[in-house]
Amino acid sequence: MNPPSLSSTGLVGEHLCVRYHPRQPFVLDDVSLHIPPGKITAFIGPNGSGKSTLLKTLARQLPPEKGRVLLDGQNITALTPRKLAQRLGILFQENIAPADLTVEGLAYHGRYPHRRLFEALTPEDRNAVEEALRLAGITPLRQRKLSHLSSGQKQLAWIAMLLAQEPHYLFLDEPTTFLDLSHQFDVMDCLCRLNRQLGKTLVLVVHDLNLAARYADHILALRDGRIAAAGSPADVLTLDTLRRVFDVETRIVCDEEHHLRFCMPVGKTSSTSEAAS
Repeated sequence: MNPPSLSSTGLVGEHLCVRYHPRQPFVLDDVSLHIPPGKITAFIGPNGSGKSTLLKTLARQLPPEKGRVLLDGQNITALTPRKLAQRLGILFQENIAPADLTVEGLAYHGRYPHRRLFEALTPEDRNAVEEALRLAGITPLRQRKLSHLSSGQKQLAWIAMLLAQEPHYLFLDEPTTFLDLSHQFDVMDCLCRLNRQLGKTLVLVVHDLNLAARYADHILALRDGRIAAAGSPADVLTLDTLRRVFDVETRIVCDEEHHLRFCMPVGKTSSTSEAAS
């Protein structure tokens, strides 16, 4: 795959090589990509394909051994931690906070890039938290303790914290993991609103192909630390690509009434099944 052309807007990774130990093989092997601004991008791929590693590398959580990351044309290593946090926020798959912390208290933690140590809260801080709670749809829960929330409500509380940070780029690693179907829609609909109404650029690691098909504008499919396909859901979620990336045979069903595509895995590819037998 040819590397993407440089862009002064959006997030660009150039020839990224990442591994967790010098004696181990690369988890990301010469990966180049462009995250389009103002869109929802989903990373898909089997376990161990490098999805979360790529997300962390783009967010400067992991340093690449080779290559570089550009944020709106600027090398991400040139930004101070405070400046980076004002532009880019990341929410990991598992988050820990004191059980007696309230939803509102958690949201205020998102204001750290905009405040100095021990600095009093400003009207801007309060307005940002109010707006974050509103956008996440959890204003009525503001005084509830995190320990008293359902999994879906807790995830929305973490998203509110991320919103209070006021970044333009929001990274989320498997935001619907462990949620039931109803709460999956709550979370994904909330993220979609942030993109459509506020123009936020979202980058998500997603396991559910149908969530990627429904919500993403742009999909990157990873396999063995490389990008196997990139493009719109219609371009990436094809029988051939899913066969190459996941080693499964799939049926693609189109819902013309709602303009949706559904991926229905029906079994492993014959070559994979034969190798396992």
